Amino acid sequence: MSSESPVGGGSTRTLPIRVPPSDDGAVSGPTARYVLKPDPHSSHSIILRWLGEGQGRRLLDVGAADGLLSRKLTERGWRVTAIEGDAALAQAGVQHCERMVVVNLDREIPLLEGPFDVIVYADVLEHLVDPLRVLYGLDRHLAPEGFVIVSVPNIAHLYIRLLLLCGRFDYIDRGILDRTHLHFFTARSLSTFIADAGLVVERFTATPAPLYQVLPTSWHKRWVAATHTINAVVARRLPRLLGYQFIVRARPKGHGEP
Repeated sequence: MSSESPVGGGSTRTLPIRVPPSDDGAVSGPTARYVLKPDPHSSHSIILRWLGEGQGRRLLDVGAADGLLSRKLTERGWRVTAIEGDAALAQAGVQHCERMVVVNLDREIPLLEGPFDVIVYADVLEHLVDPLRVLYGLDRHLAPEGFVIVSVPNIAHLYIRLLLLCGRFDYIDRGILDRTHLHFFTARSLSTFIADAGLVVERFTATPAPLYQVLPTSWHKRWVAATHTINAVVARRLPRLLGYQFIVRARPKGHGEP
């Protein structure tokens, strides 16, 4: 057992394991709710491109689920420590990282064996009771030259605006109106949130609506690919209106300043 433990005691557990070779199939797990999004315009694909090869650098994957992103990062040479609150998901994900820390971030912030070159908050902050507290607690484990990557859904997407005009705001199982979302972000509120966390945005982009997830597989023809590519370009040009998710790379304030 490592020295990692919750602040003030609690129920944090670590599950260290060696990472075995793996094929390119889907990550298996107890639920199909969390899936890797291989679409080149998805948040997962963009995060992987931004990070590139790890070359032995250390990365903290917050809200890792069953290792869907950790696995790809490990394959690219990152030394991944993952955090997941669901014990069943964490057990499925231990084979895809150096160490899995099982902890409910709404209750406690774990003490970790840092520092980390990168901390990734992919599709997790909107699920937390107090995401700012979590950023404060975990970002102290960043290396001096480290940075964070955040991805969150855009509640001001055109589709949501049209729903509101029709008097609708219906929660669903996945997507922007996922029934487990506790916080909603617009481009402006995300910018304020990042600043409140003591971070400065270095890079920002937006993803298009995930056509490949909402359309039947039989529809995945060339015209869908072409339409999706156009949607991606437009989403980047009009992120506040047509961005489905926002992705931000940020560093602590004062980094690189004389």
